[in-house]
Amino acid sequence: QVQLVESGGGLVQAGGSLRLSCVASGRTFSLSGMGWFRQAPGKEREFVAACTWSGDSTYYADSVKGRFTISRNNAKNTVYLQMNSLKPEDTAVYFCAQHPTTVPGTSPREYQHWGQGTQVTVSS
Repeated sequence: QVQLVESGGGLVQAGGSLRLSCVASGRTFSLSGMGWFRQAPGKEREFVAACTWSGDSTYYADSVKGRFTISRNNAKNTVYLQMNSLKPEDTAVYFCAQHPTTVPGTSPREYQHWGQGTQVTVSS
């Protein structure tokens, strides 16, 4: 079975950086699009970033474009989210998710497997 485990969250001041990692178990990682989502208290889960199976194509929410970068290392079964110039409004629990096809979408409903999430808190 597929398991996803995120790490790298924490408390950071506005303007700072964090890098999230998500390690996947199972044999399907290198064939799957991967996504990052976030959920703030009282809000719905929202799309942050995604990449295709190879990492050659990436997609971003407008709110993070130019600040966040998604990447992956298929040899390590790991997907990353580099977050720079963090803002207080980026505070949320961040989840990685595995898509059932090679090309991911932006809706959480499309994703098949989810990690447990990692908290990111940005102080002003």
